[in-house]
Amino acid sequence: MNLAALEALERGLGLADEPVEYHDLDDLAGSWIQDPEFEKVVAEMDRVDPGLWELNESICLLSCSPS
Repeated sequence: MNLAALEALERGLGLADEPVEYHDLDDLAGSWIQDPEFEKVVAEMDRVDPGLWELNESICLLSCSPS
């Protein structure tokens, strides 16, 4: 376990003999395609329901009082 921790520290600090190769989401960068249907669905998720805020505010008044 100690050896694994030391190797991880060496890699993290850039002291390892071999460079670190990251496998992340680089292949997806720049691949976005505009989709009007997706935009419509996302816009619906951004809609705020004022009734839910009123409900949450009244619940908070009962249970979120400062100590």
